[in-house]
Amino acid sequence: MLDDAIQAQLKAYLERLQRPIELVASLDDSANSQQMHTLLTQVAALSDKVSLRTDGDNPRRPSFGVAQPGDAPRIHFAGLPMGHEFTSLVLALLQTGGHPPKVEQAVIDQIKALPGSFKFETFISLSCHNCPDVVQALNLMAVLNPGVTSTMIDGALFQDEVNARQIMAVPTVYLNDAKFGQGRMTVEEVLAQVDTGASARAAAEISQKAPFDVLVVGGGPAGAAAAIYAARKGIRTGVLAERFGGQVMDTLGIENFISVKETEGPKLAMALEQHVKEYDVDVMNLQRAAKLIPASEAGGLIEVQLDNGAALKSRSVILATGARWREMNVPGEKDYKAKGVCFCPHCDGPLFKGKRVAVIGGGNSGVEAAIDLAGIVSHVTLLEFADTLRADAVLQNKLNSLPNVTVIKSAQTTEVTGDGQKVNGLSYKDRVSEEIKHIELEGIFVQIGLLPATDWLKGTLELSRFGEIVIDAKGQTSAAGVFAAGDCTTAPYKQIIIAMGAGATASLSAFDHLIRSSAPAA
Repeated sequence: MLDDAIQAQLKAYLERLQRPIELVASLDDSANSQQMHTLLTQVAALSDKVSLRTDGDNPRRPSFGVAQPGDAPRIHFAGLPMGHEFTSLVLALLQTGGHPPKVEQAVIDQIKALPGSFKFETFISLSCHNCPDVVQALNLMAVLNPGVTSTMIDGALFQDEVNARQIMAVPTVYLNDAKFGQGRMTVEEVLAQVDTGASARAAAEISQKAPFDVLVVGGGPAGAAAAIYAARKGIRTGVLAERFGGQVMDTLGIENFISVKETEGPKLAMALEQHVKEYDVDVMNLQRAAKLIPASEAGGLIEVQLDNGAALKSRSVILATGARWREMNVPGEKDYKAKGVCFCPHCDGPLFKGKRVAVIGGGNSGVEAAIDLAGIVSHVTLLEFADTLRADAVLQNKLNSLPNVTVIKSAQTTEVTGDGQKVNGLSYKDRVSEEIKHIELEGIFVQIGLLPATDWLKGTLELSRFGEIVIDAKGQTSAAGVFAAGDCTTAPYKQIIIAMGAGATASLSAFDHLIRSSAPAA
């Protein structure tokens, strides 16, 4: 299964093993089991510290566990960990074999101190670019804490279980047989949920921090650029982020980032975070801003209050909170979110193999989603509100060449319908005839753009009618000392490279404000 180049690379990685590990396979007579046996045999042959047993008793077949000899496996792979999940396999081998993980010591200590038993099961698709982050986080917890087990389950291979649990989006995580979470999660995010005292400890720690010169709210491309430019000026810089990387984490292929021919969102997000951490920047991750109090109301320093009750003060603030998926806001949408209503065709598309789906939106994102899904599902119906598609001509030509795609224009979605458990169709209004029509289907992929993440700023800053932060050419907002950059602003084009430039502009403007301001540093 592994070509010579990959085997050579894996062999080099396995030289880092500090102790023996054992692969314990549970197989049957299926073709997938034969493939798994081939894979595990190849892996075991690459290092004398790796051995293979095929007498496993896991009821999910094919599957295998990774453990130290003599121990029961705490990491399991139900399905072939190829594609995006191959890295999860490599890290599981290395970490079980004693290679130190690349996480902060405080996180390691927090994992080791968790009391109780935690049985995590993560349903994934091999095309999902967010799934490996979750699998790797839970695998790490299983390596470090004997009370934790982690199982990756390929939803395409275990369809009966997917259907029984009515899983319609990945990654979906179960903890001790109860649904725990959905979507990308870092190890810190998982710990924040299972360690009940974590939030209070974080709030107390944050509230004790001294005022910043520049506080950046948001960890996407704009926020990262702003932080780097501020830190290079030698001033006290902090970053407050819900998740570092922002919307980039949900982007698969990136081919228009100048000087980088192609990359993927999670890779770029990791590079951004690593670059920021090269400087003396206080990064506060997994923190949501709740309120902004301008300097004129906060006694000379700007105050940012957090959801967890903590508060930070700064001489200047740069808002780079980005955007989130725009929803249709029709009856039934919220009821069936992750039960047939999806936003990521790359992640969730494989779960709809052979089924009927709709794509809402005729821009580049919508047409690209329809093209990708057409290779997986039985039929795609693309609905566009306007009387023409807005996607690039080359994408429209490709779409029109596909036999299992229907395009409906001048269509206004009016309702998502379901049986109480999952989606079974949608209704739309023909904007020409005014007739209400219904389509029977199993999945709906919403691709109608983004909304700025600025709800928490209403009544504090000037916002456009679309909710964007109004800025001038220097990134200045309507409040003194508060600047903004990226997709949350009135900047006309929402692109990664534009957001980075805007972040740099806002940071330089903030520095200019500081050197011209008489605001006290503390």
